Amino acid sequence: MKLFLPFITAFRVLILSSLCLCLCLCSFFSKAIEWPQQVKTNQGTLIVYQPQPEKLNGNTLTARAAMSFSLSGNDAVFGVFWFRAKLDTDRENDTVTVRNMTVTDVRWPESKDAGEQKFTAVVNEAIKASQFETSLSQLTASLESAEAAEQSLTQLKTDPPTIIFKEQLSVLLSFDGEPKFSKVENSQYERALNTAMTVIKDSKSKLCYLTDGQFWYQAKQAKGPYEFTQTPPTELVKMLPKDTESSGLSAPPAIVVATKPTELIATDGAAKWKSLTGGELMYVFNTETPWLREMQTNNMYVLLSGRWYRAKQQTGPWTFVRGDELPESFANIPPESDLAGLRVSVAGTEEADEAVLDAKVPQTAAISRKDTSLTVYYDGKPKFERIPGTQVSYAINTDAQVLQIKGKYYAVDNAVWFKANSAQGPWLVADSIPKDDIAKIPPSSPVYNVTYVEIYESTPEVVYVGYYPGYMWSYPYYGVPVYGTGWYYPPYWGGGYYYPRPPTWGFNIGYNNWTGWSFGLSWSNGFLNLGMNWHVGWPTNYRPYHCCNGWYGGGYRGPVFINNGNINIGNKINIGHKPGHLNKQPRHNIYKRAKSKSRLASKQQVKRDLKTAISQRDKANNVFADKNGNVLKHDADKWQQRVEGKWQTLPSDKQQQIKDRAQNIDRQQVQNKLQNIDKSKAKQALQQRQHMQNRQQNRMQQLNRANRARQQGMQRQQMRRNTQRQIPRQMPNRGH
Repeated sequence: MKLFLPFITAFRVLILSSLCLCLCLCSFFSKAIEWPQQVKTNQGTLIVYQPQPEKLNGNTLTARAAMSFSLSGNDAVFGVFWFRAKLDTDRENDTVTVRNMTVTDVRWPESKDAGEQKFTAVVNEAIKASQFETSLSQLTASLESAEAAEQSLTQLKTDPPTIIFKEQLSVLLSFDGEPKFSKVENSQYERALNTAMTVIKDSKSKLCYLTDGQFWYQAKQAKGPYEFTQTPPTELVKMLPKDTESSGLSAPPAIVVATKPTELIATDGAAKWKSLTGGELMYVFNTETPWLREMQTNNMYVLLSGRWYRAKQQTGPWTFVRGDELPESFANIPPESDLAGLRVSVAGTEEADEAVLDAKVPQTAAISRKDTSLTVYYDGKPKFERIPGTQVSYAINTDAQVLQIKGKYYAVDNAVWFKANSAQGPWLVADSIPKDDIAKIPPSSPVYNVTYVEIYESTPEVVYVGYYPGYMWSYPYYGVPVYGTGWYYPPYWGGGYYYPRPPTWGFNIGYNNWTGWSFGLSWSNGFLNLGMNWHVGWPTNYRPYHCCNGWYGGGYRGPVFINNGNINIGNKINIGHKPGHLNKQPRHNIYKRAKSKSRLASKQQVKRDLKTAISQRDKANNVFADKNGNVLKHDADKWQQRVEGKWQTLPSDKQQQIKDRAQNIDRQQVQNKLQNIDKSKAKQALQQRQHMQNRQQNRMQQLNRANRARQQGMQRQQMRRNTQRQIPRQMPNRGH
């Protein structure tokens, strides 16, 4: 065997050299998302380990990272550097580019050699000229160990909607106030505008018809009651779009009508309860709404738009319960159980933490000024209404979001800011906005979501922008994601135009960590699909469900319709939200929607003279930097610290316990001498010892959290990769 070793070694070197060459070439076409990553310099090789975020403000990241620097033929010298950088995020591909890095501090804790200090200048130049690619999953996971604190939005409303229970398959027909109709040209029919479903009135017979394209219903008035009919008007049937899909239901569902914020909880027959493993909770499995009973108190809980409500009986009264104040049994829901998907709505679970962290990272884009335009349509002359407590007014007679601030006009369209000197334009891409005035817009305003759209930087050709989930009406609230502000926004009526405002209730909205917010109408979405895609009876340039970014938000994801009419009773789609039962879809990026893609700046416009770091897959991603600039490695469940060019194992738990006992003895000895010495000095000595002990404990806790977050980030990255492999190449583009 020894005769072959030189050949094998040479062959390995050749293979490794070829792989390195391939990686260098591929770095121009694909993104390196493995850590550590390598940067070549004139004086040696710099290896950078996965950064540990300390703060994220907009698209500006403040972080620290462990590194090693080696000259040719010399051993590596380990150090730590702190930096600020800009982030470019792509949620569809789960990637982040870390660029425009400014090194704020460099430390070489294992040596004070003057020659090594000179390496600091090399590191500064190398980092400044480089960019790093990582996964969004790793970034959000590592934010768990950062210091940023998320404040709950105290002005969100949590009052329950009207909750209706129905013991049969039913669909909610929700009108935004009293039904109002618009004439269908060249016919005797009128169409109800203030509902997302298709309701047609015969102006002669005064009968109203409702359809999902498969089933037809008839009523004497718009608010019902609706009865199934097999003889709808022939001319109406002919007017249906030819590509109307069947709902797939074998029997027509019942119709429940509402004219105010309402949620419908429908079961297939009487509610059927099932015990969860452990016996602490029961849930109804023949419904699509999370409906639970906590056995210790016998309280019932329902989850609506991410909000929990509690009552003793179905008739109520229903009381809001914060996600961080639920019974302990909710946190004990097994991750592999039928109710696993509800863990995202229980504060403190890994699923909830991930969803809340998702709200901290913006989706960014580079927008080309010359390729981006906006046209705003008004119903007559622009009309503005002042937002109480602010200097901001917003246009009410348009489906666009237009603001008037101190004589200037600003608009947001698909997460891009525009500005104009007139409400009617011309509109240009904005490179600055009056942020202080806009930040005062409260959740009670229908344009509140624009406060989550940012402008970061600009050039004469490009404006760099971004948005948070709040723009899509998704908010972190006491440790869990909730949908909508809870406020009711009255619609605009005038001249045959109806402009709805984003609702929180009425659309069976639920969340899961794989596809974000789902949006539908209980047992069948056929009614909704037809209502939003059949434009008969709509005036010119009228997009009623485009206002305020649509009736469907979804954080960074969606619109996602998980109910396609082919529903199996008792499945786990809405109850559990388990990935194995979902038609997985990628995270959606507003900037990459069909109508927005043309706005994106070209590679030539955003070209930067930055070298992309190369992943070092042969090195373990297990080196960390603590806040004091020490370099540590986690290996085989043990922590080692770099000291004088070597890795030294930190004291084991047992050794630490012995050390703690010794410190306790020392503390007792000091206390016994308090009568004979200066008490202030003794107290100071005790405090110093305690402080040192607390610092050591905090340090280990921070390191363990950082290591756990890094491992979780890599797991999430791999899970998303596996998910994307299962996604069909072309997904239906529903909504706008």
